[in-house]
Amino acid sequence: MQTGNLSEGVPHPQRSLGYQILRWGERYLVQPDGEHAGEPWIFTPEQKRFILWLYAIDERGRWLYDTACLRRSKGWGKTPVLAALAIIEFIGPARFSHFDEAGYPVGKRVGLPLVQIAATSIDQTANTRDMIRGMLANSPAEVEYDLEIGKERIQFRGGRPGRIEPVTSSSRGLEGARPTFVVLDETHHWVPSNGGTAVWEVLDRNVRKTAGAGSRYVESTNAFNPNEDSIAQRTYEAYLKKPDGKLLYDCVEADSDEIDLKDLAAVELGLRQAYGDSHWVDIPALLEAIQDPRTSQSQAYRFYLNKIQESADSWMARPVWDGLLSNVDPIKPGDQIAIGFDGSLYSDSTAIVGCRLRDGKLFLIHLDEQPDPKFTKFAADWQVDTLLVDRKYREALATYRVMWTYADPSYWQNVVGNWALDAKELDPEGRDMVFEFSPQRALQMTQAVERMHTAAHLGEDICHDGNPDMARHVSNAVTYEVPQGVLIRKESKKSRKKIDITIAAILAYEARAEAIADGRMKVRRKARLRSY
Repeated sequence: MQTGNLSEGVPHPQRSLGYQILRWGERYLVQPDGEHAGEPWIFTPEQKRFILWLYAIDERGRWLYDTACLRRSKGWGKTPVLAALAIIEFIGPARFSHFDEAGYPVGKRVGLPLVQIAATSIDQTANTRDMIRGMLANSPAEVEYDLEIGKERIQFRGGRPGRIEPVTSSSRGLEGARPTFVVLDETHHWVPSNGGTAVWEVLDRNVRKTAGAGSRYVESTNAFNPNEDSIAQRTYEAYLKKPDGKLLYDCVEADSDEIDLKDLAAVELGLRQAYGDSHWVDIPALLEAIQDPRTSQSQAYRFYLNKIQESADSWMARPVWDGLLSNVDPIKPGDQIAIGFDGSLYSDSTAIVGCRLRDGKLFLIHLDEQPDPKFTKFAADWQVDTLLVDRKYREALATYRVMWTYADPSYWQNVVGNWALDAKELDPEGRDMVFEFSPQRALQMTQAVERMHTAAHLGEDICHDGNPDMARHVSNAVTYEVPQGVLIRKESKKSRKKIDITIAAILAYEARAEAIADGRMKVRRKARLRSY
């Protein structure tokens, strides 16, 4: 179901440069991979319709749309479309020249093309850049237009000005550039916390400086998380405010507001509606992915059915967590454990969590949490008792055999540094026992979050002692997506629903994995009766 403003039909051939552009693309571009690699590129009917409307013009040859957004399901083919558009804007007939004698528009090349592939990080531009190189390598365009196809840039061999280049928030000269076309890749990732909002603001200003010459940008996105204030969300809200404006919003989603994800027939119908004519998509495989217990409802709706989930997505359902309760074999002094530490000083809580090496049993060692202001007048002046936190960690060192500690060093660098020195002295082999682990490092944190989440949903190699504070913090955690994967956070910045025990538990569970991988788990073998 088309829920954007893309018309059902196609524009008249006298009112779109898209017809000439499509012919050019299928002549000069090649299939980048797969069994048809090297063969002429072919657009699907849905991709053609988007391009025809993107390049629609009025009777004076001016664009009907000055920006565009392509919101489609994961795997629909957004990246190839954007890659093709980048090439077309670089060397194709992407600007209106004149109407011929029959009244049909004639396109021309951009005089000084500067095409930018924009994202919040250079790695995020890789897929589009790779697709561009694949479409150009050994293509008719490479020879005829004398192109130099570099790893990051595409430019002309003869020294003629013009290029395709990646840009991010850290790119030199981002402010003040005069791009002729910009690809905004995966704008559901562009949020204030990673600089995405600032990047968009600069690029928007840059493009509008030369909009009179035809400069534009096109963004791609999946259905966004409405709790993140992403550029994808802002674009959608702008479209809703003015659906007949100059923003082309192409969105096809499942034709049902609520789909029971356990109803396979309904889910399959929704997938076929969302993916349209993307014939390469393996619908049965997507059905299996949605039925996987590790796939959250929000992810299924957003990435596969292309539907926005209006509520925050809980990281771990309470029944799943409660199912990990283990009342047998309690934690005992002398057990080998790993520790996770997440600290704060004022508004948030501070937690120390242990995880037994041999069975992954999680238990709370210490929690220092700001009291609810409804119950005490001293809540506003509260701060963490750093001396008590330090003492509780050292008591754990004395009580258990601590094999590995992962600690978030933020605000606690000196304390964590002292723990590292003292723990190493206590170890008979003089090994390092305390390591910094910053949750702000997205790649390692997404891997740690996924490790514990997967173990919990499979019910393997993880359990807990039923601590109610830990259950409360785990229930408070909601997910959000970054390019590296899925992370967790509070439902909002001002929320009093804390998740610090959850972070500490994830670090403890990750520390356990590192200790085991390092060979630090000692298995006690039972004595066997021998006879002679």
